[in-house]
Amino acid sequence: MAASAIGNKRRLALVTGGAGFIGSHLTDALIAQGLRVRVLDNFVAGPRDNVNPAAETVIGDVRVLESIRPAFDGVDSVFHMAALPRVMLSIEHPVETHLVNVVGTLNALIAARDAGVRRFIYSGSSSVYGDQPLLPLRESMTPNPLNPYALQKLAGEQYTRMFHRLFAMNTLTLRYFNVYGPRMATEGAYVTVVGVFIREKIAGRPLIIHGDGTQRRDFTHVRDAVRANLAAMDAAVGDGRALNVGRGENLSVNEIADLIGGPVVHVERRPGDARDTLADLSETRAALHWEPEVATPDGVRELMRLSGCP
Repeated sequence: MAASAIGNKRRLALVTGGAGFIGSHLTDALIAQGLRVRVLDNFVAGPRDNVNPAAETVIGDVRVLESIRPAFDGVDSVFHMAALPRVMLSIEHPVETHLVNVVGTLNALIAARDAGVRRFIYSGSSSVYGDQPLLPLRESMTPNPLNPYALQKLAGEQYTRMFHRLFAMNTLTLRYFNVYGPRMATEGAYVTVVGVFIREKIAGRPLIIHGDGTQRRDFTHVRDAVRANLAAMDAAVGDGRALNVGRGENLSVNEIADLIGGPVVHVERRPGDARDTLADLSETRAALHWEPEVATPDGVRELMRLSGCP
């Protein structure tokens, strides 16, 4: 995985979107391993309080190439996590999300290439699969994005692969499956299902389920997502490929609601969502020597305790 702590201290990692949910956890883990870490963020989606005080902070906007170039100077590895996530946000604001998720990724790749960065790891999304005729979802399947966010994340990973092919850059994409855990958003209109349930539980309101709740999701704890990034930093492969990062098991939305407990209310299913997700992890295991560790029921119960759920 990573080099020795002494060697790590001479290495500088850049986390774009490092004030965000996954990015802030990754920043903590990189610092714990002895690396120097630089966070690039505009603090629109993530608060400054999320950033480890041991990290260097650079304010910049990935939509503007010249504003982010200085953040890439002297960097060994880039973890590109800056994004505007959520399906409904992309449906309602396709241009704004495109500029961050596609143009921002292209700008980060250009800045990394020009700075001579050793490795570029792109935070992709399992949403690129859309609905597929078979489960589990394998990286060899033809993508079928069902919404602007999924299409934008697919464009980002194709740019990431293309930069390897055109410029011999060392790149990888990690396709996350429904990441949850401490610091995930629980407020606002665009939170994920676990975040929504936690919010409603704390407020004493019924849990809102879109559709009949039998749709199944592969939920990934943020600690497992972070461990996949650490493994990807020094993995033997760097040929632009995409690798699934999930639990390799799925639960229905109804089962998640049962874990959290309380009354439920069913509303109309939202457009643009895949019916079911389930990650095939065989390629990731072979390439990264990584295994998910946090069982979903355990992770959800831990999150409930940390969130102060009744």
